[in-house]
Amino acid sequence: MAVVVDGCLRANQVASQIDLHSEYGGVVPELATREHLKNLLPVARAAMRESGVTSGDLTAVAATRGPGLPAALQAGYSMAQSLAYALNVPFLGVHHHEAHLYSPWIEGSPPQLRTDRFEPNVSLIVSGGHTLLVEVSEFLKHRVAGGTLDDAAGECFDKVAKMLGLPYPGGPRLDQLAELGCSNAHTFPRPMLKEVHDDFSFSGLKTSVRYYLNRHPEWRADASALNDLCASVRAAVVDTLVGKTVQITRRLGLRCVTASGGVTCNLGLRRDLASACARQGWTLRLADRGFCTDNAAMVGLLATAKLEAGARPTDWDTEVKPGWPLDLAEAERGG
Repeated sequence: MAVVVDGCLRANQVASQIDLHSEYGGVVPELATREHLKNLLPVARAAMRESGVTSGDLTAVAATRGPGLPAALQAGYSMAQSLAYALNVPFLGVHHHEAHLYSPWIEGSPPQLRTDRFEPNVSLIVSGGHTLLVEVSEFLKHRVAGGTLDDAAGECFDKVAKMLGLPYPGGPRLDQLAELGCSNAHTFPRPMLKEVHDDFSFSGLKTSVRYYLNRHPEWRADASALNDLCASVRAAVVDTLVGKTVQITRRLGLRCVTASGGVTCNLGLRRDLASACARQGWTLRLADRGFCTDNAAMVGLLATAKLEAGARPTDWDTEVKPGWPLDLAEAERGG
């Protein structure tokens, strides 16, 4: 839970479930929902204490409406709706990817969403469930140019990490080992990199890695071979992400790139995006690592900015939208 006061982040409490799900090698929806229900009130109270704000001081309440796991979304959404209704204050259901989309503009101490520094950009949103390229022409005005047709980049990292026997969550561990390996040791495919569209596909890369591992079981006996595999897989994913981001930015004639989402913590991606943008003379804004993975801060800051811009509050009796496309996210400024 996060608390925003006068546009500034005053508290941001996160309850991690990594230890719980690591036993199963991935997120178990039923367990995730149970943990949400168990932690909602303690985390909310901790955020209120940290911020020095009481419930009576709240002037609006926001929550993630979608996309995501239905039951887990419903837990937080229902609590936020109930709180807003009880306090008779505006409620706003926020699109999860839209919150990521504008998180690179969060900066300062205390953190603020600096809409005054906004410039048109191409935004790469890359996580375990989604990989999107978005043209953002102005604040709250965006168009999805391309997305993943099958596996997202983060999902590819996690599944390959599982093939390699790495502990959950595998993506970050694969990134760490990649720093020790040779990225040219193996040549894995860069899916759709030369295609004229802006979509992604990583299922073929994952399959290519599986075939290699089946044909070369000897890699298991050599730690350096594991590092080389991690480095080569990371290079294939990062080359694809960076290459397609550069292509669309050139085509649209823009000079600013932003990146957000959990995979934006990836060391290789951050480094290669920075190098590519520097070569082009473009501005690059990467979401702060603390705001890359799922967090309430980006939701609260975006909700504050949207309400100030005149966005219509969400009705108290609305439902969550587990499959909510970003193109259909409400971004109204009036009415």
